[in-house]
Amino acid sequence: MRAFVLAALAFAALTSIGKTAPLSEADLNNLLAGIRQNRSTQADFQEERVIRLMKKPILSSGKVWFQPPNKFRREVKGNSPSVTVSDGRQLWIYYPNFKSAERYPLGKGSPLDSTVAAINSALNLENIENMFQINAAKTDKGYELALTPRTPSMRRAFQKLDLRVNDNLRVERTDMLLPNGDRIVTTYSNQMRAPIPAYTFEFKPPPDTEVTTPLGQ
Repeated sequence: MRAFVLAALAFAALTSIGKTAPLSEADLNNLLAGIRQNRSTQADFQEERVIRLMKKPILSSGKVWFQPPNKFRREVKGNSPSVTVSDGRQLWIYYPNFKSAERYPLGKGSPLDSTVAAINSALNLENIENMFQINAAKTDKGYELALTPRTPSMRRAFQKLDLRVNDNLRVERTDMLLPNGDRIVTTYSNQMRAPIPAYTFEFKPPPDTEVTTPLGQ
């Protein structure tokens, strides 16, 4: 579960080769309002997880769908595929290779509520003013945002989240620094803003799947 949390939260490294100019509070508010016009999105992603105790980073790729305020789907391809789906009420993680699935309840004080809130913030910058301290700057290719968690629950998940936003107000790259010093860098491409079918955020375990509830609910 922790591997999913770290991966799902991740979006990639804030690096800039051009000049930057800090945004005023008014300009930042306008920027966030513009980004939030992206009420639903889907994109391909490539992810690199840098673990301090490993010589080589772990690479993965796949596709993500998101619909505010709390629905998302994340499919990881390759040798270790997985499917993560949240409909806002519960979260599923399915591992096809092992024919196993984990189900986690959301809401009513669930331990995952703050984690899912952070995921939604990263995907569409929902409510980030209340949850993060934000430093933003304009670059020659878009914008750079550095998010530092305000709450203890967020700080337990990561130390810092940096985002690169292009001139079309789409998040292109994120870089998450974890409490243990590891990093998750995610790059997004082929982004689309279009209605997403409701069934995208539904999940029914395939036959012969072993279902567990790690939180005991």
